[in-house]
Amino acid sequence: MLERKQEIERSIITKFRKTIWRPFTKAIRDYELIQENDKIAVCISGGKDSVILAKCLEELKKHGKVNFELVYIVMNPGYNDQNLNKIIENAKTLGIDIQIFNSDIFDVVNKHASDSPCYLCARMRRGFLYDRAKSLGCNKIALGHHFDDVVETILLSMLYGGEYKGMMPKLKSTNFEGMELIRPLYLVREDDIIAWKNYNNLEFINCACKFTEKDSQKDSKRLEIKLLIKELEKKNKNVAYNIFKSSENVNIDTVLATKKDGEKNSFLENYNK
Repeated sequence: MLERKQEIERSIITKFRKTIWRPFTKAIRDYELIQENDKIAVCISGGKDSVILAKCLEELKKHGKVNFELVYIVMNPGYNDQNLNKIIENAKTLGIDIQIFNSDIFDVVNKHASDSPCYLCARMRRGFLYDRAKSLGCNKIALGHHFDDVVETILLSMLYGGEYKGMMPKLKSTNFEGMELIRPLYLVREDDIIAWKNYNNLEFINCACKFTEKDSQKDSKRLEIKLLIKELEKKNKNVAYNIFKSSENVNIDTVLATKKDGEKNSFLENYNK
């Protein structure tokens, strides 16, 4: 078991050094995600993204120059026994010392928002994770969102939200003073995470949500956007990178209006100045 764990860990900084380790450490540096003496709660859902995040942070702690502390938390919102056991099994295989705590999120969402559960579920999850992390003395929570999540969020907001809105690499919590959210996989492509998973013959749960188990995933707007990007990349392999880069190159001189702290500002306000 120990040998398998070590082989999986070694693959991150050897075989997947270029595709996973380097983008991971670049995001840590470029976005200043981790500082000396941070105590970070790594939020593990049981999926591939949160687990590779845990192992990358573990490797960084062992080999990096900054001293920080990690705790690994798993919120059980109402998983069935099979999914929960899979999370526990993978944690043992990978040597991740998880702390599991329960919530009633699935039941609450089913009662109040069963037709469109994802938004309420995400907000409630975030609150529970912040609360548990703070009770453990943490100042940050780390989530497993990756590069493709960022790109998909930009397109989702444009096509279905009527606004240009991204997913930031770090955020200060507005409800939990002194707490911050970080996304260390911000520059890592999902296909490379899948390649790491397959190379090491690992199996993870997907969403494990009672609602997606009802096959509602086929109607997911995010899945629709994911497939759209894949189709566009057949003609231009740089499509996803260009969408991402656009968030760093917003030309304010050509934008009709901007919004800051909820206040909208029209280009007309400065047009004749």
